[in-house]
Amino acid sequence: MNTVVKSLPKFVFMSRWLQAPLYLGLIIVMGVYVYQFALGLIHLITSANKLNETVVMLLALDLIDMVMIANLLIMVILGGYETFVSRLNLQGNPDHPEWLDEVNAGTMKIKLALALVTISSIHLLRTFIDPTQKDFYVVMWQVVIHVTLVFSALAIAFTDKIMTITHKEAAH
Repeated sequence: MNTVVKSLPKFVFMSRWLQAPLYLGLIIVMGVYVYQFALGLIHLITSANKLNETVVMLLALDLIDMVMIANLLIMVILGGYETFVSRLNLQGNPDHPEWLDEVNAGTMKIKLALALVTISSIHLLRTFIDPTQKDFYVVMWQVVIHVTLVFSALAIAFTDKIMTITHKEAAH
C-alpha cells in the first residue's frame, strides 16, 4: 500500500502526456486549414478577372480568417504543450517565438481571448460587407457574441492583472 501511495503522485504527473495526442491532432487540423487556404487562394487567383471588388474583399477576409485561426492553433499547440505537457527547449533557436517565453496559464487565456475577438471581428466585418447578408437576427447575434467575447477578454485580462499584482504583493 505504501508503494502505491508513493507512486500515485508520479503517475498523476505523468498523466499530462495524455494531452500530447490532442496537440498532434491540432497540428493535423492546421494542415487542413493550410489545404483550405491553398484552395481559396487558387480560387481567388484563377477567378480574379471575373470577380467584383466586394467578392474579392470577401474572399480575402476568408483567407485572413483562416490565417487567424491557424495563429490561434499555433498559440494553443505551442503554448499549451509548453505550459501543460513539457518544455519545448527552443532557447537558441533563431525561430523561437518571443511570446513563448512569457507563456503561462494566465497569458494563454488572454492571448486566446484576444485571438477569438480578432476572429469574431473578421466574421463581423465579413457580415457587414456581404451584400447577401440581410437577416437582422443573424447580424444581431453576431454582434451580441462579439461584444460578449470583447467583455470576456477584458474580464480575463483584468482578473489576470489583479492576480499578478496580488501575487507580487504577497512575494514582498
